[in-house]
Amino acid sequence: MTTHPAAPVPDRLFDDEREQRWRARFTATRMSRPGWARDAPDRCVYSSNLSGTTEVYTWDRATDIHRQVTDRRSGTHSAALPPDGERVWWFADTDGDEFGHWVAEPFGGLPDGSTPEPAVPGVEDGYPAGLEIGRTVTAVGTSTDTGTRIWLRTGDEPASVVYSHAEDAGVGALSDDETLLAISHSEHGDSRHPAVRVLRVADGATVAELHDGKGRGLGPIAFAPIPGDGRLLLLHERHGREELLVWDVPTGTEQEIRLDLPGEVMADFEPDGRRLLVWHTHAARTRLYRYDLDGGELTELPVAPGCVGSAEVRPDGTVEYTCSSAAEPSTIRALHPDGADRVLLTPPGDRAPTSVPVADLWVDGPGGKVHALVARPSGVNGPSRAVFSLHGGPHAADEDRFGAMRAAWVEAGFVVVEVNYRGSTGYGSAWRDAIEGRPGTTELEDVATVFDACVADGLVDPARAVVEGWSWGGYLALLAVGTQPQRWAAGLAGVPVADYLTAYADEMEQLRSFDRALFGGSPQEKPETYRVASPLTYVDAVRVPVLVLAGENDPRCPIRQVDNYLDALAARGSVHYEVARFDAGHGSLVVEQTLQHIATEIDFARRALA
Repeated sequence: MTTHPAAPVPDRLFDDEREQRWRARFTATRMSRPGWARDAPDRCVYSSNLSGTTEVYTWDRATDIHRQVTDRRSGTHSAALPPDGERVWWFADTDGDEFGHWVAEPFGGLPDGSTPEPAVPGVEDGYPAGLEIGRTVTAVGTSTDTGTRIWLRTGDEPASVVYSHAEDAGVGALSDDETLLAISHSEHGDSRHPAVRVLRVADGATVAELHDGKGRGLGPIAFAPIPGDGRLLLLHERHGREELLVWDVPTGTEQEIRLDLPGEVMADFEPDGRRLLVWHTHAARTRLYRYDLDGGELTELPVAPGCVGSAEVRPDGTVEYTCSSAAEPSTIRALHPDGADRVLLTPPGDRAPTSVPVADLWVDGPGGKVHALVARPSGVNGPSRAVFSLHGGPHAADEDRFGAMRAAWVEAGFVVVEVNYRGSTGYGSAWRDAIEGRPGTTELEDVATVFDACVADGLVDPARAVVEGWSWGGYLALLAVGTQPQRWAAGLAGVPVADYLTAYADEMEQLRSFDRALFGGSPQEKPETYRVASPLTYVDAVRVPVLVLAGENDPRCPIRQVDNYLDALAARGSVHYEVARFDAGHGSLVVEQTLQHIATEIDFARRALA
């Protein structure tokens, strides 16, 4: 192929003060909320970028000792602890390709000269499809080109396959007494709306099955943390949005939990099994509640201002959680039973600099009200240059959380517009599923509606708007410059789908299953639907500069299909494009590499607008 490498990354983007500020938001030490071993809650595991790369760390609360567990070129982010906390499990792939197996090492560290061992010997390498570690039983899911397998291991016995199917599936939840295993599966052919099956651990036999029918998914969350308790907490969509259901598997009885809250919810059992910790998400903000299963009482918890992220209840009733907003960086906090709310952990080094808040924008769109978040640089008035930053997923959403990337664009003087287009989660099942059979162009109708509203309101200069995104957002950015060339001054696409037919052939099987559910079939069954949705189809209509950032080892948006799109641009000869290739997978866990990506994007956008 003809390569048009991105211009060298500038040494600096801003004046001294702003340069220091935008870089500090990325280099400041970040930590995930520590998760603990169920039977040894002083032993914790978390991920952090302290070393300059996101890696796995342990924290012994009894001694207050933190230890870096992994040290790999492309980083590590998936880790878990068994109930006794004796070992640390982490997922070993190759340079970010997500294909590998779980390994384990002692919580206190490896002896000199030794290496981690396979955590479950005999389990094949694959893409991860769920993990549940019990006191004596372990369930591991693997996904390969032949489908999904779920493996069970009891004690030191060899692992054996208890479930295998060509369609997507995954480990869901293990009962406290380790006699029942809940899995999600899509044997009915729709991985976006899975069914739930409960297996008997002793012999793998099916104990119960729950399927709500076409377009209504079920997702197992957790069994009640009580020995002999067969209640399984699930998410369901029976009433047009994700809600909670407690299914007593042994008796077959169901308890739908109808909460008088807008938006959608997620929950988990508290340690006593009588209450639920509930995440409530509405209009891009998440708050915490407690629900009493016996009395039906719902109580909002007095957590810190902002949008709540990860949360869990300690054995003593303390709620540990993360919280941030667009303006304020994330903190790790603890809400104690007496109502006191304190910072739990402060990462070493300086805290990331603050940024500007986001404002809500609601616009009447072709499928209903479209919600967007707008971040505006201080002192900027009148129509401004803007970046429409489109989230990935597509089943995700932009929220009022701290984002170093958003803040960097604001620092560069861009109004940042984030659109929760149809396909986004948090706005009900119909909104999320509206892209079925017509992905890509549906989302861009909503983006265009918000674009027009921002221009009409005098917020955005229509001649100085760029479209940007990563993953599905990168796909939408490429599709936008091909199907809406009159709207955009440039397109910036990170790890995108660029040629959907080749992407389908090369991507991991879990995503092929997702695509079949989204498009209504395979490319052989729905060739026109895939053609209409593919950015490659519209490459001859592209009129503006294009930047592509792509990972060499990406299993989700593989490199070959990106090259096909770039070759097609090169054949045109009249469109300026640049490509930044990096030796990692679907994004990077290396801080310096991320800094280069953002600097490359902002520099490219500035040059395109100039």
